[in-house]
Amino acid sequence: MPELPEVEVVRAGLERHVVGATISDVEVLHPRPVRRDPRGPAGFAEALTGRRIESARRRGKYLWLPLDSGDALLGHLGMSGQILVQPPTAPDERHLRVRFSLTGSDEGREMRFVDQRMFGGLSISTGGAELPAEIAHIARDPLDPQFDDDEFVRTVRKRTSGVKRQLLNQNLISGVGNIYADEALWRARIHGERPGDRLSAAQVRELLGHAREVMVSALGQGGTSFDALYVNVNGESGYFDRSLHAYGREGEPCERCGTPMRRVAFMNRSSYFCPVCQPAPRRRRSSAGRGGAVPHAE
Repeated sequence: MPELPEVEVVRAGLERHVVGATISDVEVLHPRPVRRDPRGPAGFAEALTGRRIESARRRGKYLWLPLDSGDALLGHLGMSGQILVQPPTAPDERHLRVRFSLTGSDEGREMRFVDQRMFGGLSISTGGAELPAEIAHIARDPLDPQFDDDEFVRTVRKRTSGVKRQLLNQNLISGVGNIYADEALWRARIHGERPGDRLSAAQVRELLGHAREVMVSALGQGGTSFDALYVNVNGESGYFDRSLHAYGREGEPCERCGTPMRRVAFMNRSSYFCPVCQPAPRRRRSSAGRGGAVPHAE
């Protein structure tokens, strides 16, 4: 799934190419991508036609385009979604789902929502130009100037859940997905199952710093593209996958100590780590009611 750097690359491309344009026509080629909009495909298209795009914004993995009506076009790329900007003469993509014809540029352009697996989607957020109510619960991301580092550190250290699980909690910190969580943990030499309350404030702060660094590096390389699905608005792939130290490197030598990297199942995904540089947390036993001693992770 695209994570913060990949979504930010798309947002920046939309800011360059579609802000200031007017949506002259909307063609919904498949109803599933607009399934969350109560207007239905026809109402969705009608509500957007004639509206001017004022900006391109992001919260975590969500994108939205504020409109001159005060509403917003809200989007999530899901597993395989792409938002492309194409000339009208470009051939239709195989999995083209929604076409937006734009006016206001020298040549005229189309903004196209392409989604092979159709887990992504688009909807109109009424009054959502500043911040769509649908995503107001999502936390700020670590690249947001208003992200509160101190509050993040305090919250992580209060919780007994594993630190990787917390990194993936979009209500605590948004935009960090599986790839960049594994990379940040490898850089910080922390195992993802280590409980937050067993980390020092300095360790959590260092981990947050590494999460920022790895995502900024990925942004500079256009994101991470493991296949042709992850592209910017011009259809170009990122190449940060060449710089990964942990994710996807099962069996390869750790770049610090040479130990073969490991992969374990984690929340229907995979975690990649070095068993030497990132030792698994030891277990301790503690009393818990009538049940007596139960295992508890340190």
